[in-house]
Amino acid sequence: MIYLKLGGSLITDKHRPATVRADVLARLAGEVAAARAARPDLRLIIGHGSGSFGHVEAQKYGTRAGVASPEAWRGFAAVSAAAARLNRIVTDALLEAGVPVLSLQPSASARCRDGVLIHLETGPIEAALAHGLVPLIYGDVAFDEVRGGTIASTEELFAYLLLRLGGEYVLLVGEADGVYATFGGDVIPEITPANYTAIQAALRASEAIDVTGGMASKVAQMLALAQAQPGLTVRIFSGRYPGLLTQVLLNPDLPVGTRISAEGIAPPHR
Repeated sequence: MIYLKLGGSLITDKHRPATVRADVLARLAGEVAAARAARPDLRLIIGHGSGSFGHVEAQKYGTRAGVASPEAWRGFAAVSAAAARLNRIVTDALLEAGVPVLSLQPSASARCRDGVLIHLETGPIEAALAHGLVPLIYGDVAFDEVRGGTIASTEELFAYLLLRLGGEYVLLVGEADGVYATFGGDVIPEITPANYTAIQAALRASEAIDVTGGMASKVAQMLALAQAQPGLTVRIFSGRYPGLLTQVLLNPDLPVGTRISAEGIAPPHR
């Protein structure tokens, strides 16, 4: 099982509200279709970020931090609508490319407690997989027992599902070539608990609007998930290079981008 996220920074222009990079999205959809054609038994759950759709609205209303006033609840609805608009575009692009995606709206069942996802209905996702469909989810609003409302990111949805449905790989495909050691510096090839503290200071939040914390938050979440799920590999790499997504889907251990795991790569047997 592979969990694939198409990053909002990749499929939208995060510096321009509600702007899709249609050519990039169509190419990525074709690359997913090519991987499935080459390997029909490939089991995928796809998610995508909200990019310049949901993040702009969420920042405007402060939805991630909580929802209380009538205006904030109207904002909650606006954030959900913005995320759903992008999801419709992504759904159509994948279907057009021949990927049988079934869009499943997280906010229909997601519940949080003080920003932590505590429930998401997994039955429809399991049924979709059983029938050869590709579940498609996305970062969305969620009702919260403490905050009233909040936002559940795609990474948080993946973490919840992975601990319940299992899986071996999480692929986070964005603009960046991986996790950078310094601004404009080299890509860190591997992050484990052993070197995380040393590189933590180098991690920086996204330059564009990202209400769910940017790269630093993603790395922390994924490292915690790798420690909780033995054998899990997370890979962060760029979707800017034509054909690379297909290659990584067919060989998730391809040494590109940044690999995050609970342990380093084992030395070869002699």
